[in-house]
Amino acid sequence: MKKDIRIMTGLLVFVVLLITMVSYQPVFAATAAEIDRDVDSALLKLYEKTPAAKELAKVAKGILVFPDIVKGGLIIGGQYGEGALRVDGKTVGYYSSVAASYGLQAGVQKFGYALFFITGSALDYLKKSEGWEIGTGPSLVIVDEGVAGSLTTTTAKSDIYAFFFDQKGLMAGIGLQGSKITKLNK
Repeated sequence: MKKDIRIMTGLLVFVVLLITMVSYQPVFAATAAEIDRDVDSALLKLYEKTPAAKELAKVAKGILVFPDIVKGGLIIGGQYGEGALRVDGKTVGYYSSVAASYGLQAGVQKFGYALFFITGSALDYLKKSEGWEIGTGPSLVIVDEGVAGSLTTTTAKSDIYAFFFDQKGLMAGIGLQGSKITKLNK
């Protein structure tokens, strides 16, 4: 009984902290210059480690990069990060990526991801949407090492390709399903 009370108390404290962090996100929000700096660094690292990403960048209509996503959870989890959309190498907008989850999970991790928009229609969908939930709309392929080894600019047939990078922490698994991407005013 006491153990159950401690678990429920810990869960309640975690949920309150998570809600507080999400509620006050403008306080933690990065400036446009900070986001651009982090996106530049993230893309350099990604291209060095994954040549397929560098090749795909040559044909992509746009690249949306979230250099620092923070994910935490204890039964109930959440993740948040900010990034920039690059078209022809220039930032054309800033976005947030938010997700919540429920289930068997515990831990904290940090990672980044980049979405390579191959088709103009997929990029237009992002720009016109009030908030895009990944898993709806344009087709998306998550690129792992196996896919990256065979991916070329001629075999890239999906709307969007997602690359993960810089995964650190003590939480198993990362994913994009259910993540909501929303344009920021910066």
